Order: sequence, then structure tokens, then C-alpha cells
Amino acid sequence: MDHTQHVRLGVAELTPEVLEGATIYGADDHKVGKLDHVHGTGASGTAIIDVGGFLGIGAKPVAVPLSDLEFMRDEDGEVHAVTSWTKDQLKEMPEHHH
Repeated sequence: MDHTQHVRLGVAELTPEVLEGATIYGADDHKVGKLDHVHGTGASGTAIIDVGGFLGIGAKPVAVPLSDLEFMRDEDGEVHAVTSWTKDQLKEMPEHHH
């Protein structure tokens, strides 16, 4: 997927309402997970990403700084994010407990 034409989200849009459910694409542009929820707001917040699993079963939640994710909208207005993390790196992180 070519993300260069996608519109980057402004800081005011970095809210749980906008970000939750966003697909996360990793360093190799493969889908690495889905944003489950957000702690805090803006660049200092933390994204909880469900990594791995299948159809929501067996996914592992990990915490990543929002600043590690670049959020944008595609041509259809769908919010997604790109990160430099790979799926394997995310899977190796400690599990986030609610």
C-alpha cells in the first residue's frame, strides 16, 4: 500500500474516538495488528495494539507510544497507522494488562 498520498491526522484528531479500531501496518508494510484502545491523548498517549491472533482470537495486547505511530486516512477516509515496528518485534513485547 502506498501511504504517501494519505492525509496525516492532526494532533487534535489523536483521540480514542478517531483511532480505535485502526489497522496498523509495520515496517515491511504488512498488517501487524489493530489498535484496540488508547491511554491518554495526543503525542504523549499510549496505543494498545492487538498483535497476532486470528479473527480477534489469541491476539496479544502490547503498549506502544502514540508517537511511534503515524496516523493517516486513506482515500475512503479509513484511519490507519504506519509504524517502524515489525510484527515479530511487537510480539516480543511484554503483554499489556488492563
